[in-house]
Amino acid sequence: MVAVERRRGFCLYLGPRMSSTEPILMEPEMLPLAAPDWAEEFGEDQFGVYCRFRIGNAPFVLRWIPPGRFQMGSPQDENGRYSGEGPQHEVTITRGYWLGQTPVTQHQWAAVVQAGGKSDLKPEPSTIGGKPGHPVESVTWHHCVAFCQLVQGQLGGDLTFRLPSEAQWEYACRAGTTGAYHDGSACTQPEGNDPALDRLGWFSKNSGGSTQPVGLKACNNWGLYDMHGNVWEWCRDTLRDYTAEASVDPLGPDSSGASRVLRGGGWDYFARLCRAAFRDSFDPGGVWNFTGLRLSAGPGGFSGGAGDL
Repeated sequence: MVAVERRRGFCLYLGPRMSSTEPILMEPEMLPLAAPDWAEEFGEDQFGVYCRFRIGNAPFVLRWIPPGRFQMGSPQDENGRYSGEGPQHEVTITRGYWLGQTPVTQHQWAAVVQAGGKSDLKPEPSTIGGKPGHPVESVTWHHCVAFCQLVQGQLGGDLTFRLPSEAQWEYACRAGTTGAYHDGSACTQPEGNDPALDRLGWFSKNSGGSTQPVGLKACNNWGLYDMHGNVWEWCRDTLRDYTAEASVDPLGPDSSGASRVLRGGGWDYFARLCRAAFRDSFDPGGVWNFTGLRLSAGPGGFSGGAGDL
């Protein structure tokens, strides 16, 4: 466990498991209270606070997403917009959380399933298989919930591993920006070779008809890669109807068997479907070669459904 001291309104992280020899000083309300028990490395870089852990021979990196407010959805004049992305409304995320630096890879998935022992999950479920550095795909929402449970079982600790909510996903994707993409740029070619998206993600015009290794395109302000394209990422809640009213930690209705939200777009989709605001929902038991996941961890009791934040 890494100790935390407070000095002059800041948090000071201390402990033998830290990778840096220097303390990390940041405003306390924006920081985790302590490094997770399972963190092998814990530090700060130009994108913020991060931690690393390992399961089997697979390393994982999580990024700290601080609490805050943002405008969820898209403005009416955004190029490539769909009506279900509005009306825009203010959303407050009251608690910080950890989020995977990249989507879960085939290598990470296999390592967790193999380390978990008896499990109904396949260690190699991907249709575009045999590519350890590519995102895992062809996994259902139920598979992803079970995967999060396996990670929880391997690591334990006070934090709950789960899928992010839809609001948490979009908040993390935008990382303080307001454009169609996470660098603040607009979508200028909704169904063509969009030059802005070409820098940020893999989609129908640059993927070569396949997933691609994670982490090759530009990351966002919080150090997250592949938030646009490559694979669609399951969220833990169902699709909610937007209103213009401000919302705090919103979740879609927790209805058993209902379609679950997918975000981010994929390797075989137009640019307009890879924008930060685009939202869709699919059958939680469906298998497609473009659906994957990104790990999230935060406080609260574990829930496979929408559950607590």
